Parts: sequence; C-alpha cells; structure tokens
Amino acid sequence: MTQFPPGQSWSHNVVAEGYCDLDGKPAFKLAVQEKAGKWYLYVAHLWHRGWSVIDVTDPTAPRMIRTIEGPPNTWTIQLQIADGKMITGLERMPPVWGGDPDAPFSEGILIWDVEDPEDPKQIGSFSTGGTGTHRNYYDGGRYVHLTAGVPGYIGNIYMIVDIEDPANPVEISRWWHEGQWQAGGESAPPPHTSLHGGAYIVGDRAYLPHGGAGVITLDISDITQPRKVSQFRVSPPYVSLFGIHSAVPIPSRNLVAANSEAIRENCDEPLGFVGLIAISNEAEPRLVSTM
Repeated sequence: MTQFPPGQSWSHNVVAEGYCDLDGKPAFKLAVQEKAGKWYLYVAHLWHRGWSVIDVTDPTAPRMIRTIEGPPNTWTIQLQIADGKMITGLERMPPVWGGDPDAPFSEGILIWDVEDPEDPKQIGSFSTGGTGTHRNYYDGGRYVHLTAGVPGYIGNIYMIVDIEDPANPVEISRWWHEGQWQAGGESAPPPHTSLHGGAYIVGDRAYLPHGGAGVITLDISDITQPRKVSQFRVSPPYVSLFGIHSAVPIPSRNLVAANSEAIRENCDEPLGFVGLIAISNEAEPRLVSTM
C-alpha cells in the first residue's frame, strides 16, 4: 500500500511521503489522534459506508488497521476526535449521490471511545430525526455542536448536545434563522438558508456558516439560549448554492475567513465567494478583502 498509484501528479514545495489505498474505500473527512507516541489517522469514507483507522506513525509506510462498517443508505462522511472521543455523523444520502429515497437510513451521531486508538468502541448515539447531521463541531468537553436536519425545519439548524453521559446524550438548545421553522408557521427564509457547518466555537461565541443567510455570530455564554450577535450576508451578490460553506475565525486578527462552495461542474453556477470579514466590532462585521 506504500506504492503510489499510476498516473500523473504535480507538487510545488511539498513532497509526498507515503500513500495508502484505503482498501479501495475513498476518503472524505479526516482526523488525527496521538496516543503513547503513535499517530493515528481516522477516515470517514465517501462511496463506502463506514470509518477506518490507519497508523501513520511512519508516514512513509501507513498501516491500515481496521474498517468499521456503517449503516446502509447513509452518509458516514463526517467525524471529529477530541478528549478520547470520536463523533461520527449519520445523514440521509441524497439520491444524486447514490441514496435510495425509498429505503431506510440512519441519522444523528454516534459517539465512540477511542482511548484504545486502534479499536474504537461505540458508547452512545443521538438521534436528530429528519435528515441527520452534516458537518459537526467537537473540540472536547461535554458539548457537541451539531449541524442538524430536524423535522419541521427548512434546511439544517444549529443544535447543542450534552454528551457528559455519552450513553444518554441530551439536547441543550437549538438555534435557527427566522423562517426556517416551517412547522411553527414561520414564513420562508432567504433562498438557500441552511447551516452548512460546522459551527466554529471560540470561547462563548459560535460562528455559523449559514448558507444563503451568510455568516452568523452567536453568543453562547448561556448555553441554553444562543443569541444572535450579528449577521453578514454575501447573497446577493454571491448566490451560489451554498452562500457560505465555511466560516473560520482568526481570533488574533479579529477576522473570520469565509467561503462558498462550488457544486456544479465546469463552473456552471453563479460566482462563488472567498473573503475576510473584520469582526473588531462584532455587532457590525465588514468585508475587508475578497479573492
């Protein structure tokens, strides 16, 4: 598995050290954990349901340890690792990606103990209902920040779940953009309003890449009642399917790096967006540069 695949490749100022074919299971989201001086790469698969563990202590000779099979007809493409726990997302697989719209699927998250880095053990699960979770956020501790497709809402919303007792996770709070709660009688939200995630947490602030609704900053000092601090829209003029795909704060510079996502082939869609947003005055964010 250390032999590179045939074909052309290019690099500039980087050197490829090793290669693993993942037993033919393409990778999507990745996470790394160090344990007792050894390094492990955890892989969430695309086009295959499940997750794999690879020993990458010697990067020139990655060693495939195991694959854990995931549920059928379900996207298992997201994972996060911190504090000896692994959070894996479960989401309805869209038909355009090969999902069967008439077959059952799993949704929510699975919680794993990875203190034994080579042998993850499932210790809990949480169901969101609806379509499940997409890009979640977990950096340790008791709270997981979910991007959740919940019954009664248009698009994904933000949800905070307490996993202090991983066998019995509890929803603490949720937040959504006005108009998303269709079952509550709200009017339709702006086009493409959906939390793409993951939320990015810095202290008592959550930065949400909320699709067509832009970058939203929440005050989560009261974890039970998230409160909107500000909202920065890029749609219009940037009206790609995901107005904002990612929003990553740079606290030392009082900036948020944000971008949209290209979806259609051959640039057959409106102009995308990459920019830096100043949050020195977080109540009034402003765009300082684009590329």
